Amino acid sequence: MITTKYFNYQQIFNLAGAHLIWLSVWCTVVATVYYFSNWQWMIIPWVPVALIGTAEAFYVGFKNNQAYDRLWEARKIWGGIVNSSRSFTSMLYAFDTEKGTINDLDERRKKIVYRHIAWLYTFREQLLIPTEWEHISLKKHFGTVNQKRHRLIKAGFPDYGRTSIFQHKYLSEEEFSVNGDYKNFATYLISLQAKDINDLKNSNVISDFNQTQLQNCLNEFYNYQGQAERIKKFPSPRQFASTGFIFNVIFTILLPLGLVNEFAKLGDWGIWTSIPFCIIIGWIYIVMELVGDYSENPFSGLMFDIPMLSICRNIEIDLLQIMGENEDLPEAISSKNGVLI
Repeated sequence: MITTKYFNYQQIFNLAGAHLIWLSVWCTVVATVYYFSNWQWMIIPWVPVALIGTAEAFYVGFKNNQAYDRLWEARKIWGGIVNSSRSFTSMLYAFDTEKGTINDLDERRKKIVYRHIAWLYTFREQLLIPTEWEHISLKKHFGTVNQKRHRLIKAGFPDYGRTSIFQHKYLSEEEFSVNGDYKNFATYLISLQAKDINDLKNSNVISDFNQTQLQNCLNEFYNYQGQAERIKKFPSPRQFASTGFIFNVIFTILLPLGLVNEFAKLGDWGIWTSIPFCIIIGWIYIVMELVGDYSENPFSGLMFDIPMLSICRNIEIDLLQIMGENEDLPEAISSKNGVLI
């Protein structure tokens, strides 16, 4: 997540700077050929170009709205995980009846909370596994650029890829050892939570009603996990994303062919003046396309993502303090270079 109030020049260049190169070359070539050859056949009337640009603006706007919806839904999911995690731990330590006692009650409560913290980091790591349609999975130049961005983000945060360390810290040896046996280890951890909660009820430590409330929290975690996995594993429909990109390319190619003749009416100097205006207009459309394109995958491990690591760390700190562990608390994740992960 970008935390600066405005994009700085470096962030803008990282996002769309490379497109300025080919766009400048194309606009300059069209203006140069028209100036020295005065070929009228290469000119397109401005009205159809403007119509295409208007249609493309509506199309990109629709695509960006859908991308924002996916991004905001992802943030609401993790906001729900924050609230439910606090409620779950608070209830676990508040529910205590006198019908029965367990000698190791504090240890069992601690085990459940620790397992939940491990679930948070495990779930986050599973969401970061790249899918074939995400930018980091692209081939050749574009994939290399996004992999470089990914590495730069990780370089600033030492805990970025240390999920196994958190699992080893908060899970028992037996639970940690079966990590590789499950396709969806996060789901397995919640199922263990349900068994332990049921054991507390059977031991008369909590009532049936208390057990139902705690189980409802676990059901919410299942729901949040399923909702996030839906966003992760179902891309923004390619028929919208791909056609929007194609239409943007068509408009950008036609733009100088229609714009140069309009500026030529101002005189020979107007032909050269068309170049910067053509670059600015084309680049604006490209940036609009890229903003939506990068926002549609909120769990891809790039700077435009939901800051899951920061959220997990904040939940971890809150739960440890609810348990009464106020010493040696981990530090909250802060933004670095204008990015919070």
